[in-house]
Amino acid sequence: MTKDNHRQQFPALANKAYFNYGGQGPLPETALEAIYEAYKRVQLGGPFSGEVGAWVVQEAMLTRRAIARELAVPPETIALTEDVTVGCNIALWGIDWQAGDRLLLSDCEHPGIVASVMELQRRFNIEVDVCPLAATLNEGSPVQVIADCLQPNTRLLVISHILWNTGQVLPLAEIVKVCHEFHEPPLTPPCQGGGQEDLSVQNRKVRVLVDAAQSVGVLPLNLIESGVDFYAFTGHKWWCGPEGLGGLYVSASALADLHPVFIGWRGIVTDSSAKVLGWKPGSQRYEIATSAYPLYSGLRSAIALQHTWGTIEERYAEICRLSKYLWERLSELPDVECLRTSVPEAGLVSFRLMNGMPHKQLVDLLEKQGIMVRTILNPDCVRACVHYFTTEAEIDKLVGAIAIQSENAIDNRID
Repeated sequence: MTKDNHRQQFPALANKAYFNYGGQGPLPETALEAIYEAYKRVQLGGPFSGEVGAWVVQEAMLTRRAIARELAVPPETIALTEDVTVGCNIALWGIDWQAGDRLLLSDCEHPGIVASVMELQRRFNIEVDVCPLAATLNEGSPVQVIADCLQPNTRLLVISHILWNTGQVLPLAEIVKVCHEFHEPPLTPPCQGGGQEDLSVQNRKVRVLVDAAQSVGVLPLNLIESGVDFYAFTGHKWWCGPEGLGGLYVSASALADLHPVFIGWRGIVTDSSAKVLGWKPGSQRYEIATSAYPLYSGLRSAIALQHTWGTIEERYAEICRLSKYLWERLSELPDVECLRTSVPEAGLVSFRLMNGMPHKQLVDLLEKQGIMVRTILNPDCVRACVHYFTTEAEIDKLVGAIAIQSENAIDNRID
């Protein structure tokens, strides 16, 4: 399918230059139709009926399978959630935290995750360490920074696969390896005081929770090979699916250590008398209760549409080609500074204005021209996202509009 034909599947692209895929992707016509047909089927069958109940079970199974194929994992490792934040909270709150345990997160995480960690710290009296990954955008090793920040009693690392503010892609497999192989140094020499050091805590691996908001639908993924423990994602960004549907991957080795937090009938097993017998097998135990089930077919339809253009490797290559083009064009403007000093590794391109114009003012002016980008507060910058079906003409339009606004800002400052 050509890019022009592919773009015609997205009504939102008809009258604007869209660069906010990292916030929310546009929903394709096929997904809209699938959602409508699913809602109609529920009503015609009876919203609460045996027929629709069996249909819901089938839809959930098909959706877990479709997601699992994209992540190269077994379907039973996938829990269906509302979004990334819910998935992260399942992992954050499902750990049996003890006072004095440590949690390590980067200085580039989303405020919603930071707020959850702050509440964990308050409630369970854990220690929170922050590793300076922002400083590794253009130099240094994020793997080494994380390794240097691991401490005795570190139980969990929380990071993003692609940093939402700068677009940096972290080497996930290497980071997981460092965490899983980390051994805490003994608190005292082995024979000091005549006692024997308890090695049970020292040999416990550091688990890794990943915010995958910007990586699912962009990067070719194989979560089994990466070794990651928890991977929380959404369908409404780079997959261009409906908002309100995402998921959480929990590795087989991490399953036993993660207790359900939000609990409902979808995650439990009962007998014929409704007596609770235990949890559902696999990650389904983390699902709760009634959801907007027609969204399932919408997400599957959106994912299927991506495959009509090309493989994930081909789509990722096109994203990288277009982000390089955008980065190069922005770098040519005298009053624009790209945060990255080298070619971007994914679809997020962040930049600063050096002429004194507030970034929000630029974003508002661009939106009036039908060009959609967004501000980032930390670091203070503007973020533009390109997808594989972004066009060079759209990028030229964005860069040209920025150049004009920059010149106007300079003229107004001189006047």
